[in-house]
Amino acid sequence: MEWFKKVRLGLKPQKKREIPDGLWTKCESCGEIIYKKELEKNLSVCPQCGYHFRISSQDYIGIILDERRLEEHDADLQPQDPLNFRDSKKYPDRVKAAQKKTNLKEAAITGLGQIDQIPVSFTILDFRFIGGSMGSVVGEKVARSIERAIHRKLPLVIVSASGGARMQEGILSLMQMAKTSALLGVLGDHSLPYISVLTNPTTAGVMASFASLGDIVIAEPKALLGFAGPRVIKQTIGEDLPPGFQTSEFFLEHGFVDIVTPRSQLKRTIALCLRHLL
Repeated sequence: MEWFKKVRLGLKPQKKREIPDGLWTKCESCGEIIYKKELEKNLSVCPQCGYHFRISSQDYIGIILDERRLEEHDADLQPQDPLNFRDSKKYPDRVKAAQKKTNLKEAAITGLGQIDQIPVSFTILDFRFIGGSMGSVVGEKVARSIERAIHRKLPLVIVSASGGARMQEGILSLMQMAKTSALLGVLGDHSLPYISVLTNPTTAGVMASFASLGDIVIAEPKALLGFAGPRVIKQTIGEDLPPGFQTSEFFLEHGFVDIVTPRSQLKRTIALCLRHLL
């Protein structure tokens, strides 16, 4: 009725205000519509349900390291194409596209930094770069990060986000699993602590190697973790999987993860663990 009164009075209905694109986003877990600036202030965690949105390596560096500062090492290393591999596109073209998209040379960033004034050898994987997959260069950068920790007598912190080994490099990518795991054994022989941080997702070859070998394994809430996808596991064992299978909370309940901590407490938790281990 109110609308008819406005028509009789000669009042024109106001046009619906358009909302500019890119200001809002939808939570993948609860469906809540969130103002993007508020989401960024909350470290990309849904204020309604606590869902942790995937963030970049630079975002994690800003959250975890003092003064958002990483003294990067081995930044010039880039992947080659030893197998002349091609799927839907040539491997070098896929790498160039990922480099343009992320402004990174590879999926791993390594260097030196401080966490609550504790010097560390630091590595982080960026899922945006071909799914954070581990090829020869990623494996080599992780290996050098471990060696840097040994030579400088520093604790090691690795933040993982990966779909596993990089299929475009075949057996060469799988060899990185053994290389990084063996070096972590040397790190342990020197009684130097290693904190592994698992984010969403951390799976397959990365999970089956250095990501699962931390002295303390920390995971973000509801992160997807595992050695293979649920469909493959279900087909292999021939049984239905339990509810919540392959989440951080399931891994914590079964002793594979030591701590599940929200992103806002991640730096504090890592620093606390390091102080207990040093």
